[in-house]
Amino acid sequence: MVGTGGFTTTTRSFEFRIGGEWDFVMHGPDGTDYQEWITWIEIAPPERIAMLHGESRGDPNAFESVLTFEPDGAATRIEMRTVFPTRDLRDEAVEKYHAIEGGQQTLGNLAAYVTEIVRKEAEG
Repeated sequence: MVGTGGFTTTTRSFEFRIGGEWDFVMHGPDGTDYQEWITWIEIAPPERIAMLHGESRGDPNAFESVLTFEPDGAATRIEMRTVFPTRDLRDEAVEKYHAIEGGQQTLGNLAAYVTEIVRKEAEG
């Protein structure tokens, strides 16, 4: 899967349920591999998804992200809020890993994907 900023992702396992895990590797455009792990802590369709994200299970630097979905006319507004264990970890994510830009690109990719699905269904 192609991600943001030239990154690709290799999924080792994915189980979308509360307590389920997503074990994957993000491959940077410079060839660096980033081990990643997510567990789903809340799935409340259609309003909310919460997850814990780190390098591996038990990562003391793992952070929590919450996605909220709310109707906005014919569209859906998505907000992603992330809470880090420390300010330093937040600053590192923003400055070193460009988390804000990456999040915006990810949500933009999601919008394009959903738009394409809707377009295909309308043609269908």
